[in-house]
Amino acid sequence: MNERSVMDPFQKVLTHPTWKYLWPLLAGVAVFLLGLIIRRILFSKLTRIVSKSRWIWDDIAVRALKGPFLLWNLMAAVYAGIVFSPADSEIVGLAGRFLSVLWLISLTLVGFRVSDELIHRYASKLSAALPLTSLTQNIARGSILAIGALMVLNNLGVSITPMLAALGVGGLAVALALQDTLSNLFAGVYITIARQIRMGDYVKLDSGDEGHVMDIAWRNTRLKTLSNNWVVIPNTKLAQAIVTNFDLPSPELAVLVEVVVDYKSDLKEVERVTVEVGTQVMREVSGGILQFEPFIRYHTFGEVGVQFTVILRGKTFVDQYLIKHEFIKRLHQRYAKEGILIPTPIRGVFMERADSSSGSGGN
Repeated sequence: MNERSVMDPFQKVLTHPTWKYLWPLLAGVAVFLLGLIIRRILFSKLTRIVSKSRWIWDDIAVRALKGPFLLWNLMAAVYAGIVFSPADSEIVGLAGRFLSVLWLISLTLVGFRVSDELIHRYASKLSAALPLTSLTQNIARGSILAIGALMVLNNLGVSITPMLAALGVGGLAVALALQDTLSNLFAGVYITIARQIRMGDYVKLDSGDEGHVMDIAWRNTRLKTLSNNWVVIPNTKLAQAIVTNFDLPSPELAVLVEVVVDYKSDLKEVERVTVEVGTQVMREVSGGILQFEPFIRYHTFGEVGVQFTVILRGKTFVDQYLIKHEFIKRLHQRYAKEGILIPTPIRGVFMERADSSSGSGGN
């Protein structure tokens, strides 16, 4: 009798209507706490493993999964709560499909993040096959998003074949409407793959525009001029232009300086002094090629003296300005010290004064 009297209150508590709502809550909390424990143990072991690995991608993958794993844990807890709830099977199935779609979206974002970071990490190695530009990055990102979208549509039971057929029918109209945009897109792909113009190269167009290539996007290419301005060129224009690339086949270039000396100068002495100054510039000025031996070539008997070209060498196109500056400054000082004259062009102006008597009208 006493045992029955004790069990009755306990049974009343368990059969209370509020348990219909408490069981789902308790199930969700239990699954969430279990997921936190699994997450901590799993990622602590994975962190120790990847710390000993020489690869980069596994470290990136672990970091990319750590945040979304908490979201997946929460989604599992919500699903467990729905399963233990008094909801009918149709609602449970709908909730399961919604959570699976959310899981696919989060998985796509994880792949998006991992691929983006891998592309940046391996940019130097991948540039041998495909340069890292805005266009190539957007193509990689778009491919991952397209795969994720197809997975989501397939999970929702949407047939992809009719959609592809509709896109094929409407593709012609879209291509005609976006003719300029698509032309620039394919021109950008061609420029990127051809590798005749690369990121960072200093180029000069037949239009006179010149600068460093900063980015090749899906519609245009951006050049940064030496005056720190942008020049935005449509990809189709760039693909059709005559381009001088000062970084191909090598960024090194000859730096030519035109000089003229007086006819009375000893040309052997002029050559010796000029080469000494050029060698000093190559060794001491930033951007000069240390191993290069400057030389000169006489080429013209000019109006005021013998003209010749000094051949120096710079590491990049921009380095030539400092090399010329230092060479001319030091050469002028050395010529003055050695007594070598740099002639100054002289123009004589002869003025004929009219005879005053000729205009007297015969008086």
